[in-house]
Order: sequence, then C-alpha cells, then structure tokens
Amino acid sequence: MAKFVYRMQSILNIKNQMETQAKMELGQAQRRLMEEEEILERLFDRKKYYLDEGRKIRMDSLKVQSLRDNEYAIARMDDFIETQTLNVRKAEEKVEEAREKLEEVMKERKGQEKLREKAFEQFIREENAKESKEVDELTSYTYGHKSG
Repeated sequence: MAKFVYRMQSILNIKNQMETQAKMELGQAQRRLMEEEEILERLFDRKKYYLDEGRKIRMDSLKVQSLRDNEYAIARMDDFIETQTLNVRKAEEKVEEAREKLEEVMKERKGQEKLREKAFEQFIREENAKESKEVDELTSYTYGHKSG
C-alpha cells in the first residue's frame, strides 16, 4: 500500500503554528488585563485609605493644611482611577481582539484539517480500487490459466 502524502501539509502546519501563536497572544493579553485590574484595585484601596484618613483628620482636629492635602490626594486618586479605568478597558479590548483572532485561526485550521481528511478518504478509496482491480486481474489470470 502506498503512503499517504497530503500535498498541503505545509499549509496545515502553518495554520497550527498560527493557532499556537494566537493562543500565546491571548494569554499575554489576559495577563495584561489582570495586571491592569490589580493596579485599579490598588488605586481604589488607596483612595479608600485617603477617605478614611480625611474622616480621622476631621474628627481629631481641624488642621486646614492637612484637610487640603487630603482633598488633593483624593482628587489625584480620582484622576488616577479614571486613567486606569481607561487602561483596563483598552486591555479588555485587546483580550477580545486576541480571542476573535484565535477563533478565526482555529476555523482556518479546522477547515484545513477537514480538507486533509477528505484527501485521506479519497486516497483510501483509490487504494481500495487499485487493490480490487489487482485482485480481479489476479483472479482472471488464475482462472484463465486453469481453463487453458
């Protein structure tokens, strides 16, 4: 029996490599998103600390400079939080883009694999036909020699 050789195997190999790369990109995007979310969480914690600090300052004594510093720190935290929220959204968009790219690459790879399966099935049919023809020829040759 002949050996099956898929003539577009190199394309299938490239599709597999592209899928692996897309998976790695998705993983990197997800890691980056987690990092951005952690930064945002720390900023919220820091703002909470400043809010608590402001309450303590108001209860203990009314030091005007301390209150101003605290209000400024809270305002800066709000700015940082707003900026970081945008960073989180961008990271989420990157994750979604990477996921869509991975899905597309997976579809392409699966399409190539189906083509390979069809080519293999065709190869098997052709091999079976050749074998059947050889058996028929052998049978008729044997039968012809016996009768002659």
